[in-house]
Amino acid sequence: MSILLVSPFLLGWLAGQFINYLADVLPATRKLSQPVCLQCGSTFSWMDYFLLQPCQNGHARKGRAWVIQIILPAISIFIWLQPPAKIGYILGLILAAYFGLIFTIDMEHRLILHPTSLFGSFLALTVGLVTHGLKTTLTGGLGGLLIMLFFYYMGVLFTRIRTKRMLAMGQEADDEEALGAGDVILITIIGLMLGWPLIWFSLLLGILFGGLVSFFLVAWLLITKKYDKNSLMLFIPYGPYFITSAFLIIYFPAFIEKIVPG
Repeated sequence: MSILLVSPFLLGWLAGQFINYLADVLPATRKLSQPVCLQCGSTFSWMDYFLLQPCQNGHARKGRAWVIQIILPAISIFIWLQPPAKIGYILGLILAAYFGLIFTIDMEHRLILHPTSLFGSFLALTVGLVTHGLKTTLTGGLGGLLIMLFFYYMGVLFTRIRTKRMLAMGQEADDEEALGAGDVILITIIGLMLGWPLIWFSLLLGILFGGLVSFFLVAWLLITKKYDKNSLMLFIPYGPYFITSAFLIIYFPAFIEKIVPG
């Protein structure tokens, strides 16, 4: 590794550690706290935790912890070499770490937490003001909010229909939602980052990503003969797909310009 890449590698490693720590403690405690083993509840020493050691009862860390510690240094080096226009390296790395945290928590718990949304709002305002000014930032946030509210209430209607169907089939109703309030807040935050009109494209791209994954999931269930009448009643978290689309737009603008000229 070039000596010039040591700094972004180390900063990416620290960012990965921070993502892992918050993804482990926030869903359970909603605050910064001593990390515990997710399998047995034993408390980690800080040294063992940050060195990715097993807990005192021998339970290994989640594979996710290792994946993040590989991906974040790679992303950090990429941003160092090709920093997003106007944002620069430091803000670009903070934004990538925020995306990684939201992606991880929503994928594992189907949660978009208020503390992360509050931080994301300030971060999004900063990114938006730096990249395209106040008017475009606010119109992007408002546009994202209004579009997502429409989908949210459509999801509420679908959830009610789903609940009635489950009860008619003799099943217990659950608390699953097609889209949650956290998704509405997330798209508003992304709207502030991207501005108008890019937010609608980001939303469309995220929905397409989610639909594609759903298609392959159904295909896999059919191939493995695990598909039944309840399979269409499953929900997937959409936050990771919205995050993926926003990440591509911000960090790979040349690719996006080929798709949406001008």
